[in-house]
Order: sequence, then structure tokens, then C-alpha cells
Amino acid sequence: MQDMRGNPRRGTDVAPDVPLPPLSVLDRASVRHGQDPAAALRDTVGFARDVERLGYRRFWVAEHHGVPGIAGAAPTVLAAAVGAATSTIRIGTGGVMLPNHRPLVVAEQFGTLASLHPGRVDMGLGRSVGFTGAVRTALGAGKTDADRFGDDVRELLGHFDGDHRVRGLPAAGLEPPPLFVLATGAGAGLAAELGAALVIAPLGDFDRLTDRVRHYRETFRPSVQWPEPHVVVSTAVAVAGSRAQARELLLPEAWAMARSRLDGVFPPLLPPDDVPTPGERERRHLDDALRGQIHGTESDVARELAELVERTGADELLITMSTHDRADMLDSYTRLAGLA
Repeated sequence: MQDMRGNPRRGTDVAPDVPLPPLSVLDRASVRHGQDPAAALRDTVGFARDVERLGYRRFWVAEHHGVPGIAGAAPTVLAAAVGAATSTIRIGTGGVMLPNHRPLVVAEQFGTLASLHPGRVDMGLGRSVGFTGAVRTALGAGKTDADRFGDDVRELLGHFDGDHRVRGLPAAGLEPPPLFVLATGAGAGLAAELGAALVIAPLGDFDRLTDRVRHYRETFRPSVQWPEPHVVVSTAVAVAGSRAQARELLLPEAWAMARSRLDGVFPPLLPPDDVPTPGERERRHLDDALRGQIHGTESDVARELAELVERTGADELLITMSTHDRADMLDSYTRLAGLA
């Protein structure tokens, strides 16, 4: 059997010292229980400085609207603040949800970012729309808007080439930032067609993931930005002194995700000790939220990440873990950086 790069696959007993690909961070600007969103945004900017010091390759922020537990609603604005507070780490979005915006506006935003922070900006784009009907209405976006994602991406890129009657300054004439496509729906095929990097998450379904990655690599069309396929695998990783302690780090965000599946509201993160004992329905959603997440001691995580990289052929890992205690979160990322 072969891995996603066509190399022979070994068995599951992968040595913990297998070299890992570069590590990056996706931060959602999570709000902690009792915290206001403004403080969460300031924490994200401070965390970016910590991540830069630890040697991570990229620091990305996300887009969520109307979510009590997430302050990251304006990713390009937050990315600009992160860029101003750092000096070397790449900054970007994971991602801007293009159905929520006009391509011209997004091109202008990324043109501004690239002008202020030349050589450091990544353009991550996704096709998701608002989580609830009320949010979609407020954004003026419907579920069918995601169907035009490919056309919107092409239009956005055209503004950098100056191919439109309206010149999207300061984007027009600039080299567009490296393009990353989040692989939801037909995202993998679009990334291959456009010669973009692919961002994909296992979500507990490795067969589906490996099929998408294989199709992406086989159909990839080289571009100026990406002459070779580039696969970024996104996953939650928690590292602590014991496996039980690491699982506790994952619990607050998993609980918030379980609650969002039940009542449509992703709440602020609770301390692990304050997470209620789940009922039967809550337990099912909590187990789903925790499925596929990697946790344990340094040796546990090194082994599991090596297996993940071997199964997916990942060129890069995008770590998304957040927890209630920021000191514990930084400790986990510090331990993880030590493995790379």
C-alpha cells in the first residue's frame, strides 16, 4: 500500500522521531467564560507573538458570525492587527468565507494586507455560509451562494490581474498572496484546477480524506504560486504531561461544539471542571467533536502525528486547538513546537 505521495506505506508502528512537516496555527479568537470579545481579540494578537517566538510557520485567523464563543468575525482586520504585532511569521486566513462577501471587496482587503505586510500574507478562502438562518439573512447570503464559489475565486484573482472594468486597488497589479482553498464540498477539485494549496481536515473519515487528497494530487495544475501540490492537514492537537491532562485541554472546545449542534449556539469556553456531565444526546455530540483529535504526552503525539502525516501525505500541519486556560494552551503549543 502507498501513501498520498505514492511512497510505500509502513505499518502503524511509526517511530516517534519521524520528522514532522512544518507546523502552523489556526486561531478562532475563542472567548472564555466571563470574558468579553474585545479581550479575546487582544489575547489572539498576543498569542500570535508567542507562536512566532516558538517557530511556527503561519498564524491564521478564521471567520465566524453571531457566535458568542468566538470573537473572530472580521478575519482580514484581525490578520492586519496580527501582522502589525509580529515581524516574521506568515499571517493569513483560514479562511475568509467568500459567499459572505463580494470578490472585489475581498481582493481589496488582501491587496491592503499584502501592501502593508509584503511577503507575509496568505489568502485562505472557504465556501461556508452562516451557521444559522438568521446569520445568513443578516449577511445577505444563502446556502446556494456557496455554489458559485469557484466563479467567485476566479473573479477575485482577476482583480489582482486588473481584468475587470473596476480596478480593485490596491490589489490591481499586485502578485496575489498564495492561495489556499479549504476543502469543503468541491474544494479539493477547485484547488487542483487553480493550482492552489489544499487545506483539509480528517474529521474522523480517513477514506474520504485520502480520496480527496489523491484526486487533488493527480489533477493538480501547476501555478506560479504553487508549482507542486501542497496539502495542509488541519487537526486539533493537545500535548500535556499525561494523556488525561491532554484530553482535558480538548474538552472545553469539544463541549462548546456539542452544544452548538444541539441548540445552534457555540458558547464561551468553560473550564474543564465546569463542563457538565453530558446526557445521552450531549454525549453523542461530544464524542463526535473529540473524534480524530490528537492528544497525549510528547511521545504519544509524535507517534500519532507521524501516522497522520504518513496516511495523508501532509506537507504541513495546521493546528487548531483552543482551551479555557491560556497558559495551558501555550504550554501545549510549546511542547508541540519542541517535537518539530
